Amino acid sequence: MAAREMKIRQEERSVAVDYLKKAADNYEQMLTAFNALNWNAAATLAVQCAISSADAICVYEKGVRSVSQDHLDVCDLVASLPLEGAQERSRQLRKVIARKNLVQYECRSVHKADADEMVKVTTRIYQWGSGIIRV
Repeated sequence: MAAREMKIRQEERSVAVDYLKKAADNYEQMLTAFNALNWNAAATLAVQCAISSADAICVYEKGVRSVSQDHLDVCDLVASLPLEGAQERSRQLRKVIARKNLVQYECRSVHKADADEMVKVTTRIYQWGSGIIRV
């Protein structure tokens, strides 16, 4: 079986800060929603923050980002980065993205424990990326 080709788009490395800005906006609002006990919003914003953080670091390091319909493909792109911690951040990103359908498309509301875990993991991803990308 042949390996499937990852769909990526070339980006100027200079736009990494724009993706990081999106991540920062989502991060701040995620924390606000979490502190307001709004678990659904916190979890939704965690997903968006994690994806934007991943886009930022991939553009910064490789000049590409995933444009695949499957959001989990960005995890493989992060894992391929020549950075310390990339494998662990890829696994963490996979945890957050795996909950995307539950959070955004299913009728069940997000519970506090789910939101808490997503916020913790997303914080690690966001801080990793923002620590590498100097604005």
